[in-house]
Amino acid sequence: MAKTKTSLTAVERRAEELDTIAAVLPMERRDELAELLTDQDVETLKHLVERGMGDNTLRALTSDLAYLEAWGLAATGSSLPWPAPEALLLKFVAHHLWDPEKRAADPDHGMPVDVDDNLRRQGFLKSVGPHAPDTVRRRLASWSTLTKWRALSGAFASPALKSAIRLAVRAVPRQRRRKSAKAVTGDVLAKLLATCASDSLRDVRDRAILMVAFASGGRRRSEIAGLRLEQLTVEPPIEVEDGPPLPSLAIHLGRTKTTSGEQDDVVYLTGRPVEALNAWLAAAKVDKGSVFRGIGRWGTVSRRALDPQSVNAILKQRAEMAGLDSVEFSAHGLRSGYLTEAANRGIPLPEAMEQSKHRSVQQASSYYNNATRRSGRATRFLT
Repeated sequence: MAKTKTSLTAVERRAEELDTIAAVLPMERRDELAELLTDQDVETLKHLVERGMGDNTLRALTSDLAYLEAWGLAATGSSLPWPAPEALLLKFVAHHLWDPEKRAADPDHGMPVDVDDNLRRQGFLKSVGPHAPDTVRRRLASWSTLTKWRALSGAFASPALKSAIRLAVRAVPRQRRRKSAKAVTGDVLAKLLATCASDSLRDVRDRAILMVAFASGGRRRSEIAGLRLEQLTVEPPIEVEDGPPLPSLAIHLGRTKTTSGEQDDVVYLTGRPVEALNAWLAAAKVDKGSVFRGIGRWGTVSRRALDPQSVNAILKQRAEMAGLDSVEFSAHGLRSGYLTEAANRGIPLPEAMEQSKHRSVQQASSYYNNATRRSGRATRFLT
């Protein structure tokens, strides 16, 4: 009995420590993370927060660390060893990159069934088939980064690991797909907003989420879920010629993986999105902390933030209510939709990127290319 009590105390202590960095690093599934991560894992995350690593990078590292620890427990029965031996890194590659044809003939090829079932029960594994090579590389890179932050060295650059990845990738042909099959452009957004027409708390919240996420440049679902009142600053109204001044608001995104030092990324909201956000804050009586929160069965507003997956679920639910195919849309569609809509309206790419905060011109311009090629002069030689 004493051992169980000690274990529970350790979990509770880790949960409290994770709560202390929640303002800097909004995280989903915090209670589960407290059970999954070790004391050393939590100390490493706290150290990274203190060193000023960007919020988005920390969020990604935390997500990858949680997956790696869950996989390690399922595959070996123990928490990850630091540093990880080369054999464990090779096992990770073998479990995630495998040949579907060989798996059909040999059930032992790839991730073992018991490991697969374990990860699915915990919600860490959802896709069917081998992982995307980029996902495997990213998680190995996160593993390597966390190893270095513990002042340790690993076998991540070993010839055997590089060869294993290269050979495995050849056996896992995957067609590159966008995160959202369809972009949530202005016309699609209007249909989604039409399903949020009532004054119910859920409609008021979802309307604000959709409008803020889209108008702020297509913010990532993690940024929307983690948005806090302290990040919002009221700006002077915007004067317009043919109407009353428009309310204006600044969203301070803080440090990201593409900023350094005390640099602060800021995006702006004007007009209807500000009104929608203010309506939610007033209806939910939010005066500090997380902006977007869960709503209980009896209309009780939670004190905890929505998790990023809930933002995705809300968009899909609204798409279904609007008579659209929810499979074709995801929260990332708001991000691609913003740039696509900007291209459709003739907004210069650099101006749109200032709002979306894309750092890669190549990535951002791909949405412009897709949106403008159909109507461009190059397609109208014979009209």
